[in-house]
Amino acid sequence: MSQTSYLVGLIGSGIGPSLSPALHEREADRQGLRCLYRLIDIDTLGVPPEAVGDLVRAARDIGFDGLNITHPCKQLVIAHLDELAPQAAALGAVNTVVFEDGRAIGHNTDVTGFAASFARGLPDVSLERVVQLGAGGAGAAVAHAVLTLGAGHITVVDAMPDRAASLAAALNRHFGEGRAAAATPDTLASLLARADGVVHATPTGMAAHPGLPFPAELLRPALWVAEVVYRPLETELLRTARAVGCATLDGGGMAVFQAADAFRLFTGREPDAARMLADIAELAGAAGARS
Repeated sequence: MSQTSYLVGLIGSGIGPSLSPALHEREADRQGLRCLYRLIDIDTLGVPPEAVGDLVRAARDIGFDGLNITHPCKQLVIAHLDELAPQAAALGAVNTVVFEDGRAIGHNTDVTGFAASFARGLPDVSLERVVQLGAGGAGAAVAHAVLTLGAGHITVVDAMPDRAASLAAALNRHFGEGRAAAATPDTLASLLARADGVVHATPTGMAAHPGLPFPAELLRPALWVAEVVYRPLETELLRTARAVGCATLDGGGMAVFQAADAFRLFTGREPDAARMLADIAELAGAAGARS
């Protein structure tokens, strides 16, 4: 008899507002499955990000079928897994763990999630020169997705220069020399003045980290702006960029498409991404009304 009940969860920091439980549970219900999706918040537990290995082992031992992993554990979790799918290995970041026969296997659905969302939401923009803020776990996935989509060149900007340099080097190894470069935040004004678009992949703008990631005056109408944050769907960056006249992409599409890919890994069933996009619009709207 095929499995019809699933226990999955999310490990991360400040994940109380996450819409992942509702996205997975609603889609499971529509498919006649039972999905229990639990939040495992390291802040609530009072443990550091380095405890992710213990949490993964505990989830496996309890009988979880899989886990999603988010900030700040996407890279730290790798040392505690038995195997990595090729995409996750290339990225050095994991956002989905599947338990199979007692083994923990790491995947990354952020790359395909962002690529699908971008192709849907900003299909006709120029990708010749792209600037990305953030070189963490989500940033690595998004930068790979941007170059996969055909970007000519991406400049990765991070407050931690070594992290930006490491990601740029990995991108050049994977996509060819000269496709990526690293830069520090003090060069952002000159970079954005020459860029076609900017991808924002830092926590700034999340419910727990409000604000703008860079001064509003650096925005101009010809610059497209893509956001990774989806809690809230309309961040201060997107609101400001739209007011300037920029084409924008919110983080909701990436959240849905990466969740759909994770749902497929957890259950072996094909999710309906269109229904899940309608879900996140409704759920994010409701969340915004409550805040």
